[in-house]
Amino acid sequence: MTGETSRKETVAALQGAADSVRDAAALGRKLAKDIDRIYFVACGAPNRSMLALEYWIQHYSPSLEVRRYFPAEFMTQETPRLDDRTLVVMGSKSGTTKETVEGAVYFKDTPAITVGFTTTEDKPLAQAVDHAILTTEAERDIVGLPHTSMAIAMMGFMGGLLGERDGWELEEKLLSSLEALPEAAAESKISNEDRATEHALALKDDKTIYHVASGPMFCTAYVFGVCTLMEMQWLNSTPLEGAEFFHGPFEVMDKDVPFFLLLGEDPSRPLMERVVRFSEKYGKRLFIYDSKDYEMPGIAPEVRAIVAPYIIGVALDRIGELLAEHHDHPLETRRYMWKVDY
Repeated sequence: MTGETSRKETVAALQGAADSVRDAAALGRKLAKDIDRIYFVACGAPNRSMLALEYWIQHYSPSLEVRRYFPAEFMTQETPRLDDRTLVVMGSKSGTTKETVEGAVYFKDTPAITVGFTTTEDKPLAQAVDHAILTTEAERDIVGLPHTSMAIAMMGFMGGLLGERDGWELEEKLLSSLEALPEAAAESKISNEDRATEHALALKDDKTIYHVASGPMFCTAYVFGVCTLMEMQWLNSTPLEGAEFFHGPFEVMDKDVPFFLLLGEDPSRPLMERVVRFSEKYGKRLFIYDSKDYEMPGIAPEVRAIVAPYIIGVALDRIGELLAEHHDHPLETRRYMWKVDY
């Protein structure tokens, strides 16, 4: 794949989300004064993308309660706090994820306000929620980009919400940066080509890989580790929280086991710097990705920390593509998902 082809495909896959940012922000502003709490409810990668929103709302908003759930878990918990001041935010790229759709139907019988992020207006999720934010689906899925696309739209919604409710001064800087993110993400992937080639070659025979990150960067560790390498390559690929690393997981560190260490620019960075110091002393096969190493053209310096997980995520996508070639195992291959009853 040439650099120009990679750039065009990456930008095309994310442009629909970038185009939806202003509409998402407008909806956030519209709902801002009508709510006191937000429940993020989704499965898999959308759930972990919501982790970043949960983190930043907790960081910036003095007035909002925010929590994150899996739909099936939430419905069995039967929380009594679903009143008319509760906002439920849901996400499913296809709009047909079974548990997420069931959750949306469940919320219809409550006073809560519901917003859904998806690509398809005529599918069940968009039909079941009060408000749907649609992002254009790319002609070809490229590893983790559909999840990045959804995150861009959700971040736009968050920007409008915080701007209107809490007078957040970074709203416009975030929105303009999200609009520039397709090009910045494409640049991160292109600039990482040589490194990705080297790393995929080094990892092609490994069956166990760990990924450590802290704060909002954990969403990238999860999407790459689980949604790409575990789901699409059938590897024993485990994401670990930097804050939890020294409470058990660090015992598997040795000179043979590969570790991805992902660093962002958010307040949790010192947690990962500690992990890196330990790993460089006791490990050897370390793949360190630091958002500070990426230029991020078009991204306002004040919001680099917010978009950093997506810059690193797109850079890592190329490793997944190359591993699929080494393994002769196309990324679309599944054993169980969409193939059997579960």
